[in-house]
Amino acid sequence: MRHRDDEIDDEDEDDEAPPQRRWWRWIFYPALLAFGLVLGLGIPYVYVLDGQVRERFSQLQWQVPTTVYARPLQLVPGQRMDASTLQLELIAAQYRADPAAGVPGTFARNGDHFVISSRGFTDVAAPVPALKVEVQLGSGTVVALRDAGGSALKAVTFDPARIAALYGSTQEERELVRADDVPPLLVAGLQAVEDRNFKSHHGVDVLGILRAVWIDAREGEARQGGSTLTQQLVRNLFLSNERSLKRKVNEALYAIIIESRFDKQTILVAYLNEVYLGQMGNQSIHGVAAAAKFWFGRPLAELPKQDIALMIGLIKGPSYYDPRRYPDRATQRRNVVLDQFAETGLIPATEATALKQTPLDVIPKPGIVTNRYPAFIDLVRRQLASDYPADSIKGAGMVIHTTLDPAAQIDAEAALNETLDKIQRKKGPTLDGGLIVTDVRDGDVLAVVGGRDATGYGFNRALDAQRPVGSLLKPFIYLLALAQPGKYSLATPLDDSTVTVALGNGRTWTPDNDDRRDHGMVRLVDALAQSYNHVAVRVGMDVQVERLGKLLKALAGIDVGSNPSLLLGAAEQTPFTMAQLYQFLASGGQVQPLHAVRGVLDAQGALVKRYDHPAAAAQAGDALAARLAAMAMQQVAISGTAGALQRDGLGFLQPAGKTGTSNDSRDSWFAGFTGSHLAVIWVGNDQNKETGLFGATGAMRVWAGLFRRLPSAPLQVSDAGMEWAWVSPEGYFSVDAGCPGVRRFAFVQGFAPPAQPTCDVSGNAGDESGWIRVPSADPVDPLTGAPAPGNDDAPPASGSQSSIPPDGGDTPPPAPSDPP
Repeated sequence: MRHRDDEIDDEDEDDEAPPQRRWWRWIFYPALLAFGLVLGLGIPYVYVLDGQVRERFSQLQWQVPTTVYARPLQLVPGQRMDASTLQLELIAAQYRADPAAGVPGTFARNGDHFVISSRGFTDVAAPVPALKVEVQLGSGTVVALRDAGGSALKAVTFDPARIAALYGSTQEERELVRADDVPPLLVAGLQAVEDRNFKSHHGVDVLGILRAVWIDAREGEARQGGSTLTQQLVRNLFLSNERSLKRKVNEALYAIIIESRFDKQTILVAYLNEVYLGQMGNQSIHGVAAAAKFWFGRPLAELPKQDIALMIGLIKGPSYYDPRRYPDRATQRRNVVLDQFAETGLIPATEATALKQTPLDVIPKPGIVTNRYPAFIDLVRRQLASDYPADSIKGAGMVIHTTLDPAAQIDAEAALNETLDKIQRKKGPTLDGGLIVTDVRDGDVLAVVGGRDATGYGFNRALDAQRPVGSLLKPFIYLLALAQPGKYSLATPLDDSTVTVALGNGRTWTPDNDDRRDHGMVRLVDALAQSYNHVAVRVGMDVQVERLGKLLKALAGIDVGSNPSLLLGAAEQTPFTMAQLYQFLASGGQVQPLHAVRGVLDAQGALVKRYDHPAAAAQAGDALAARLAAMAMQQVAISGTAGALQRDGLGFLQPAGKTGTSNDSRDSWFAGFTGSHLAVIWVGNDQNKETGLFGATGAMRVWAGLFRRLPSAPLQVSDAGMEWAWVSPEGYFSVDAGCPGVRRFAFVQGFAPPAQPTCDVSGNAGDESGWIRVPSADPVDPLTGAPAPGNDDAPPASGSQSSIPPDGGDTPPPAPSDPP
């Protein structure tokens, strides 16, 4: 048993303990308390960090921009194509000139001879393999196509140009890669420069930090960093750029947790997809694949060793070493990396020395296109809106294949700007315009120009500028007339004297010709060619304004009233809507909804939906009337209001067209088509002021400028289902070809004028002018194509509904689609 005296003795011994022992107790107990606090708080904190790592890394999902591509370039022998346009297409698709053309994405040109190594790609229909092909051009056409072995090819398809990227909220440009997609030198070189102990450390490399400090001190500059690849990945994924002790601690903890939970390859692939490598406006460039295209304009797999070295060097500071702004810095940094390649045995020292002498291989402008053609992408967005909500395709990694023709788009932009510069009056209002170019064979929209500033995001005049169309509706008046071959033909004589139309309530309307003159009796084809108003109103009232309104609704979704002023273009429409309307004539009577999207692929490359469905064949009656109208419009471009196209050297295209001018020359229009292209153009000003321009002096000049550049096929209108006859100069009779002053016209089979055995038609009954009035034959029913009773020579029935509303007020078929 201890006595009280013993306890007192112990206390005395403590009081007499050495000072060192008392100090130890003052240190030990607080340290023990601190350690307990660290365990108590640190373990839950690390647990929280671990949860964040598991959640983020288990998904490994980034916002990858949805990529928009132009249409693939397809060549076939005999196709219209010239060398400058082909080279323009290749450059738009980021092909590089290379004398050997030995790598995919390169080409060599010698005059009209090309050697092209294409890239493989996944098209809407199926994958298209890479191919090396020889293309021989001549006289503006494709003469021959041969593969690398010299065998003739029937067709070849080249990968399309990237024209836009639709970003999500992060505004990050990224193209995901797998481990197998990355060149081995890039993987090994990255570790040699940034983290030599990557394969062995556990997130934080103490020896690497000490080595980096020693090397930097030895060289007198920062040549190596102390952070591991894992730590760098942590900074990109979880942390800000704040410089603080807390961030460094968190960085180390995150790195250790990641290394404990994931294998090295997973970490490395994540790093390669996340690393920051540049900036382009609001878009940051992340990942090595996107950086390869941004800096070098080529896929990652095609990078040579010196470019791989530069890319690794840029990791240290993409802005500071920006090779476009600071080429000397970038060259020095690249050479440091090449030295480290040699030091670690990745390449021989002699090769590193040789590569250091090569110039930087960086393209002048970023090789990533965010939205080169905003007016066209505007149309793409609108046409996808019914299937995809506004933001659902942004950052979704999808691929959108469109119909854009890069050469047509570039040519259209140049034609509009150059022409407006020439015709702009010094004291006149600022001119602007909009235009649409389509493929007459399938309704593909090839180009959209929304204004002079083609790269701007402002008002899209091609889709949204609703302006009076003037005489652009006249061909559709005559289309309705020509659908009645027993009553109207191209040769029908018509009265161009002043006409007065009763409007009701005692009001009348008396339009005038542009030249304020009457022209007596004129042929239908000449009335359209010269754009005579009196004839258009007379024929329009005869075929009924209501039917014209129904036709416009059926073909282009145009909803207008039935006021007689509609006959002279009193309707405000956009260039896109008018292009949809004219597509019916340009296609030979087919209803082809204009479309800018071919198809959509998901992030895995699987087809989601196709949009390029072929249109139904034209009905027999529609086709005949449309082709006769096209013939009349060809006369417009020969001797009519668009006759200047002949003087412009475009007669070889045999184009069909129509000019249009609104009141006070505020709006200038032209719609014209060849055998392969339709272009509708509006020129005016946004303040709706008088421009002093007519259709032929404004919009048609733009059309001419476009088709001087654009390879296009001549328009050859088929005369199937027609017969030709020589018509007397006075009257409406078929006469011998040798008669003086006769003209040759096409007629629907069985509807040529009655034959006259002699050239002298003066004795035939007629009016005081000598013209014979139109025979009062019953028309063919344009709804079914069935002949009127007793008429055995009418066109065959089509068997289904026509797009041209019948004479009688029957309801036409609905419009195929409503344009934007």
